Amino acid sequence: MTLKIIGYVAVMAGVTYLIRMLPFVIFRKKIKSQFVRSFLYYVPYSVLGAMTIPEIFYSTGDRISATAGFVVGAILALKKKSLIVVALGACIAAYVTILVMWFI
Repeated sequence: MTLKIIGYVAVMAGVTYLIRMLPFVIFRKKIKSQFVRSFLYYVPYSVLGAMTIPEIFYSTGDRISATAGFVVGAILALKKKSLIVVALGACIAAYVTILVMWFI
């Protein structure tokens, strides 16, 4: 049992190390292609969006309140509000929507 766990941890450590090490080995010189540089610039944002946005619509258990929170959060973000204001605004919008739907 202990050897299995040690093996699992070793495999996870190896995979994590490879993922972090491979870009340094593959791209030793500075990337000069403007297309590749701009693509790599937006990768973190697109990955974060791909992981976050689907979860937003399942977070409250109700699509209407989740959509209300998303819309308010998106509007506040587009108005360049701080992260805490965006998060609180989205949470409050979802909560108020749930309360309104509960009383109707």
